[in-house]
Amino acid sequence: MSSSELSREREYVGTLYARLDALRDEAQLQLEAVRRSNPGGTHQNRSERDSFARIYEDRVSQLRQIDERLAFGRLEFLPDGDDPAYRYIGRIGLRDDDQQPMLLDWRVPQARAFYQATAATPLGARARRHLQSQGRDIVRIDDEIFDRELLDGDVSGLQGEAALLSALTAQRTGRMSDIVATIQAEQDAIIRSELRGVLVVQGGPGTGKTAVALHRAAYLLYSHRERLASSGVLIVGPSRSFLQYIEAVLPSLGETGVVLSSVGQLFPGVDTSLDDAADVAALKGSLEMAQLIARAVRSRQVVPTQSQVLDVNGEYLTVEPQLIQSAMQRAWETKKPHNVARVTFNKTALNSLARQLAEQLRSHGNTIEDSDQAWLREDLRTSEDVKVALNTAWLPLTPQKLLQDLYARPQWLASLTPGWTPAQRALLARERTAGFTVSDVPLLDEAAELLGEADVVSDAEKREAKQQRKRDIENAEQAIRNMDVKGLVDAKTLADGFEQAVERGTTAELAAADRTWAYGHVVVDEAQELSPMQWRLLMRRNPLKSFTIVGDIAQASAAAGATSWAGALEPHVGEWRLEELTVNYRTPAQISDIAESMAIAHGVNITRSRAVRESEWPVDVVRTASLASSVVETVARDRGIDAGTIAVIASESLLPTVYPALAAQFGAEAGRGAVGLARAIAVLTPQEAKGLEFDTVVVVEPQRIVDEIARGAAALYVAMTRPTQRLHLVTTGALPDGIEHPR
Repeated sequence: MSSSELSREREYVGTLYARLDALRDEAQLQLEAVRRSNPGGTHQNRSERDSFARIYEDRVSQLRQIDERLAFGRLEFLPDGDDPAYRYIGRIGLRDDDQQPMLLDWRVPQARAFYQATAATPLGARARRHLQSQGRDIVRIDDEIFDRELLDGDVSGLQGEAALLSALTAQRTGRMSDIVATIQAEQDAIIRSELRGVLVVQGGPGTGKTAVALHRAAYLLYSHRERLASSGVLIVGPSRSFLQYIEAVLPSLGETGVVLSSVGQLFPGVDTSLDDAADVAALKGSLEMAQLIARAVRSRQVVPTQSQVLDVNGEYLTVEPQLIQSAMQRAWETKKPHNVARVTFNKTALNSLARQLAEQLRSHGNTIEDSDQAWLREDLRTSEDVKVALNTAWLPLTPQKLLQDLYARPQWLASLTPGWTPAQRALLARERTAGFTVSDVPLLDEAAELLGEADVVSDAEKREAKQQRKRDIENAEQAIRNMDVKGLVDAKTLADGFEQAVERGTTAELAAADRTWAYGHVVVDEAQELSPMQWRLLMRRNPLKSFTIVGDIAQASAAAGATSWAGALEPHVGEWRLEELTVNYRTPAQISDIAESMAIAHGVNITRSRAVRESEWPVDVVRTASLASSVVETVARDRGIDAGTIAVIASESLLPTVYPALAAQFGAEAGRGAVGLARAIAVLTPQEAKGLEFDTVVVVEPQRIVDEIARGAAALYVAMTRPTQRLHLVTTGALPDGIEHPR
């Protein structure tokens, strides 16, 4: 490519950065002006100012996240009137002072040809140019020509796949990079598919499922901003390591309004990465647990078997079981959750008791008017005997206490599970003080759904809140007119800021703290690992059933994971659409071939994919009698090749042997679990490695992974397909079936 063309692109991209810097400065000045403004003494005025400040803070944050690779492509068209012949494609859209487009956001329809155009179907484009950069500088240009008139007989230097191959062979950093500059046609079609319904994206290792899911989230947030800005997008990953790996992708694409959560973080107030044993996790993940929890809640609503004598300020009141039964019936008829229906139970019971008490007092010669009912109810409400009787019949509960009692009270569990074996019940037994596990999270959520909140807002408070909401929207409309920011924010969004002032938080912060929050869209990665109970939880998070579900059934290693998409989804949704990714961009062919051979030999139903490249290194098998020292030597040898990232993957039982040896040799350069993702050497289990990628992977004792982990062959398949360059297998014994000696 001529130096003049390179200089031309550098000059144009320089103007884009100048515009970006100007917009950053402008947004910062607007933010400072709002912060300096005197809003007056009312709560409403202060809330209005804080809401506008938040808008500008979000804009400043967005613009600061965008810098490197601001523009990565250009489309050339035939000139048409005032329309420019060139369209530059980038991470965000930019306009000049006259509002003319300088850079198209990659998500707009006009940018579609950058990803979809081919020589056979150019979509109006004459050529596509890839801009490769370092920092803010353009260092290389690669062109794909669709219109032969542009060739002028010279085809030298035209390499359309250069950008993709450069990205594939680049060293990994321990953090996922976006693929916005190298999205391929089959990926782009999935990213831009419609919002509604359930989309399942099936693909083998290295096909870009995670990247597609994240870019789809960014695309939907851009294309459906009005709907999703207030409800938010939830992205669920399999582990903290995975979330740490992907957390920078969406901000780099200009999107920060998402909630990232592992399955162990989906219940507010609980953040766990503890895993149960496989058989325990399988039981807790089964739909049978939903029925058990429902029985447990109902069992806390107890009609006494005999009459009770209650002391009410010295008056002894005999209460028959039928009175409690009738109050419960009224509560059940509301069909409300346990804690919410309890309000009806208490109110009904107190009214009945007040009438009984009035009749008893009259029988003793006292004069009781109807107006006296209020103080009679108050006497009853403050009576310790009445409190005990009503709480014994219908006790307020928290999800945490219900689950702890279920596990720690074997007699109660036995009464709820007459059809279970003692061995099944023993799987749930544990101390009340034991920490909650990942498998407990959906059970807590199930309990919370059946229990409801203990505090219920009165009807009068609800009416007042509705009227206040109406006033807030009217005030917001006036504020938008006064500050001349129409189009920047809508009245409803600004009114949200009025409601709770500066403490309100962002949509993402509110959603993460609210179990009942209904997200506008949910993205689930490594979805094949989810249990039926975890699916129930996620379906509650999105009543509209708008999901992007990505995974590979063949990689399912969780004991309660899915064996088919139909089996996972049919209990929850009527229909879904399936897209498949068939090209392996990450794993070199010689590695993917041996991994697939192993999986097939163990009966794992894999999705075959086509690797786009080979690396120069064959799969390396190290046979040894000294495991720890050989792992250290293998890592040291690999580090002599280049400074890429290395993952050492072993079953849980081997980590106490392997990790200390690596830490002793390499010190702080080696890290365990999520910490290792920021180090040169990450030591992980196969479960922790899901969804991640590294330049090199060292798999320790492959046969131990097959033997010790539920669905062990699938777990080994995951481990073997993490590298982008080199794979080492270190073993003291035989290799699993299907792995032939590569030397």
